[in-house]
Amino acid sequence: MQEFEVRYSYPVVFTRAVFDPHNLSVVELIENRDPSPAILPAVDSNVLRKNPTLATQIEQYFNAHHLTVLPTLVIDGGEACKQDDRAVQRVYQAVVDHKIDRHSYIVVVGGGAVIDAVGYAAATAHRGIRLIRVPTTVLAQNDAAVGVKNAINLQGRKNFLGTFVPPHAVVCDFELLETLESRDKRAGIAEAIKVALIKDKTFFNELFSQRQQLASFERQAMENMIIKGARWHLNHIAGHGDPFESGSARPLDFGHWSAHKLEELTNNELRHGEAVAIGIAIDAIYSHRIGRLAAEELDKIIMLLSKVGFKLQHPALDSLDIGQALHEFKEHLGGKLCITVLDEIGSGVEVNEIDVDTMRDAIDSLLKLANAA
Repeated sequence: MQEFEVRYSYPVVFTRAVFDPHNLSVVELIENRDPSPAILPAVDSNVLRKNPTLATQIEQYFNAHHLTVLPTLVIDGGEACKQDDRAVQRVYQAVVDHKIDRHSYIVVVGGGAVIDAVGYAAATAHRGIRLIRVPTTVLAQNDAAVGVKNAINLQGRKNFLGTFVPPHAVVCDFELLETLESRDKRAGIAEAIKVALIKDKTFFNELFSQRQQLASFERQAMENMIIKGARWHLNHIAGHGDPFESGSARPLDFGHWSAHKLEELTNNELRHGEAVAIGIAIDAIYSHRIGRLAAEELDKIIMLLSKVGFKLQHPALDSLDIGQALHEFKEHLGGKLCITVLDEIGSGVEVNEIDVDTMRDAIDSLLKLANAA
């Protein structure tokens, strides 16, 4: 019986002006500096459009520290970069063209989708090139970019191809959030609400008390939410014994079984966080309908989601095939169907069966609530 253990560790840093030459957050992560390794920046096109001098800043940053920086690779932003393997192939081609090896670094700057796609390429080229993630959206900073997953979509299935490979490091720059559209700022709040609902009632109550500040994206409230949300995601990965999801339970995907399907049904017109907000509301109502979650707590959840600005109805809900969506979610996880429901705010529990009729009633109830609002 062959046995061995591998320990993983990586820093998650929160900073500002990450590519100011005086900020050493990234340069200190480059361990093998003599001689300089090759550093390939890969930047989200949406981020570059809002920050047109960013590629130059990155080049000047590494040059100032006498490190070998390659020409910036611009990756199409948004979920489109995960719909096929073109972004991945472009990274592979750059690895070949520039003779990038396992001692080199890829620095990916962008939203969760770009980080997913570039991360998958980095994890598979040469069976692993060191990846430094610089997430630029609220959702990526408090959820998508701090974990160990990388993926692209295939056959219309979200995250069908992927790896579990921890990054070399994650560096979150709050200044890069300032140019985001309101929808993208708001979308990331959903993942913080999600992790608070399943992990930490105190954190949920804090978000609830700051709902007006979050709705207007007040800086201190947003940064507090991002850091605490990221910490809870990291604590779950490190503390629950299944970082690579070899089991069937996946509590961090509370609200996601329907969210993934809604993204697919809307051709990603719904942002991931917007779909997750709807999914959270559906599963919270279902939790109440099956006698677990108290009515007053359900009201508080719906109020928080609504007050921070989420629209909890969408035409795609009418065509959501609950049975199919649950089957696809189960197939993606493997093993038994395992869905997280709420016993109370701050306490998620796994169930292996979902009553489809009750779930449909929950969706109908959500539509009535949303229409009434």
